Amino acid sequence: MVQGIIGSELVKLIKSAKVPDEDYLIVDVRDEDWKGGNIKGSRNYPSQRFLLEVDDLVKRTKDVPIMIFHCALSQERGPKAARIYEETRNALHDANHTVCVLQGGFVQFGQSYKDDPELVENWREVIW
Repeated sequence: MVQGIIGSELVKLIKSAKVPDEDYLIVDVRDEDWKGGNIKGSRNYPSQRFLLEVDDLVKRTKDVPIMIFHCALSQERGPKAARIYEETRNALHDANHTVCVLQGGFVQFGQSYKDDPELVENWREVIW
């Protein structure tokens, strides 16, 4: 089941001793809007190609216990990708993992944490 995660919870996860790509992975499914900045350490899997790449993503992350998805607002692309990922992973591997959607998406996270280089990189004010 896909859960929600708020920005402050994600900040705690990022700033903890947990290792990106091993203990958790942030998947950003934005398309062209990726160019305006991103959560540090996130991986971009554009929504336009997500269905073509989800099997590879599941294979690559089968041992990652926490997966966090987001798009700009996390209202459509992010939640849809999270559901597709969850269904695919459950079909191919055990269900011993957590899939989350970042509430408010990158827009809210970026506005809140853009000045912290541990959290946001490549911020372009002109886009936001």
